[in-house]
Amino acid sequence: MAPPQPAAVVPDIGTATTRRGAPRSKAPRSRAARRRRSWVGWRFVGPFLAVFALVFLAPIAYSVYLSFFRDRLVGGNSFVGLDNYRQVLSDPQFWSAVGRVALFLVVQVPVMLLLALLVALAVDSGRLYGRNFFRLAVFLPYAVPAVVAALMWGFMYGTRFGLVGNINEAFGITLPDPLSPAFVLASIGNIVTWEFIGYNMLILYAALQVVPRSLYESAEMDGASQLRVILSIKLPALRGALLIATIFSIIGSFQLFNEPSILQKLAPNAITTYFTPNLYAYSLSFSGQQYNNSATVAIVMGLITMAVAYLVQLRGMRKDG
Repeated sequence: MAPPQPAAVVPDIGTATTRRGAPRSKAPRSRAARRRRSWVGWRFVGPFLAVFALVFLAPIAYSVYLSFFRDRLVGGNSFVGLDNYRQVLSDPQFWSAVGRVALFLVVQVPVMLLLALLVALAVDSGRLYGRNFFRLAVFLPYAVPAVVAALMWGFMYGTRFGLVGNINEAFGITLPDPLSPAFVLASIGNIVTWEFIGYNMLILYAALQVVPRSLYESAEMDGASQLRVILSIKLPALRGALLIATIFSIIGSFQLFNEPSILQKLAPNAITTYFTPNLYAYSLSFSGQQYNNSATVAIVMGLITMAVAYLVQLRGMRKDG
């Protein structure tokens, strides 16, 4: 009987081998596939990058361009180098505005964050009656537009037509004018605090929700009081969230514009055109037609804000380390 013949081997086209038995390279095909896959990702992020470049990078680049030029009566728009920056840095009105927002930042931001922290701890404790309603009520002012909030508080601050005037008339007393030069910065701070307590409370409350409940159970078994739980568990867990809220508040303080701009119509003697750096840049641009100086003020304030926010972040990261 003849031995069985081996089955014929049909070579696979996709796995064809060379003369020495090594598999044939698929490098060209794989490189083309990788290129196609890489372009798929760019198609997804391309629209965002286009909008980001149009509404964020392009205005910054144009402001930087304007800051190096000056519109002269003779010669038109000409390159002046760093002269605009020297003029802004030697402008007493600019430094007056910077000092005012710095004072606002040092006083208002800690007060606002402390109140937001207390509210977040109260909501997280579980012992607050009507917790959901209270949380919504605290957050609701953040949903009110800044212009509407400034108009509403400006009406209440009025000594002739508002709440302060009505209290003076009803009780026969004379309360200090909230829109006077001595109190207007504190009045603006009250508006900003009312607006953003809920926003910062939400950041802190969200950070508290990720704390493992096992830590609370262990502390309860050890007989720890609520104060000890707050100091030893909750506050260390909130360090990162407090850092983020602080940085956001610093940026917002340097960008202060809406509230003084609206209240300026009610208190023109207390809120000047250079009350804050942003209001100063706005006045230079739209009232004085000094677009180059306005762009320079914006660039300088952007650099100052970046530097202060970076230093705060660096200090917070060192403490975490």
